[in-house]
Amino acid sequence: MTWFVFAFLTALSVAVHDAWVKKWFSSLSTYEMLAIPLVYSLPWTVASLLVVNVPPLDRVFYLTFLVLLPLNAVPLFMYIRAIQVSPLSLTVPYLAFTPVFMIATGFLFLGEMPDIWGFVGIGAVCAGSYVLNMDLRNLSLLGPLRSVFKETGSWMMLIVSFIYSITSVLGKLAILHSSVLFFQMAFFVVLNPLIVLIFLALGKIRMRTLIRYPVKGLVAGLLFYSHIFFHGYGISMTKAAYMVSVKRLSIVFGVIFGALVFGEDNFWMRLFGALLMFSGAVAIVLMAG
Repeated sequence: MTWFVFAFLTALSVAVHDAWVKKWFSSLSTYEMLAIPLVYSLPWTVASLLVVNVPPLDRVFYLTFLVLLPLNAVPLFMYIRAIQVSPLSLTVPYLAFTPVFMIATGFLFLGEMPDIWGFVGIGAVCAGSYVLNMDLRNLSLLGPLRSVFKETGSWMMLIVSFIYSITSVLGKLAILHSSVLFFQMAFFVVLNPLIVLIFLALGKIRMRTLIRYPVKGLVAGLLFYSHIFFHGYGISMTKAAYMVSVKRLSIVFGVIFGALVFGEDNFWMRLFGALLMFSGAVAIVLMAG
């Protein structure tokens, strides 16, 4: 059950990070909004990398590492853009489809296949995501599907969800060919500065903007670091689809933060959907093999 603790802490880190970044940095450009947690997480990742032992590395690790760099850069940008332009409760729910996509990608890259209770749990998580987007004032079975096309953040996050189904299993593959802490820290020590340097070269961000928020930036960086730290250990301990299903409980927290912090409406329907997702996570933890 240790993996569940890490997955749960990952979910909490993701939700608090999203709410924090949306609250304090939404007035900035999408590029600057993304760059701040990347820059301010570097002290944490570099410090961790300096104390970790370097494991034996093979060709699979290096190839996977290189492939993951562009595959992570694109969804990071789309993720931040989605939560910037749309309500949290109409964007983060679509991340629940990642474990569904991972049934295919997990089998393809890792040879992992959920058992019957795993399928039930993953299905409940996705059903909860669907209910989250239903409106009590205008009940429609097709409403949540229509919202994908009407809400910019929704369809962007659905694309992110699919890309994450690939990066999550490839990330686990890289961990299996190195170690949890080494891969997680080394990868983001390379990826974060690379993205920031590209944005600087293109004139999309200004350094004086990034250093304007040292305290809020360090909090954002610590939350981002916590996310990647807990994710790495959680996904190394169980099937990738199971871990990511529990990680998507971040949607439950996101709905609550959306109502409490940003005053987003339709709270009770979204809370019901969130609880349905939670029941799916419980099925995975208690019943799935």
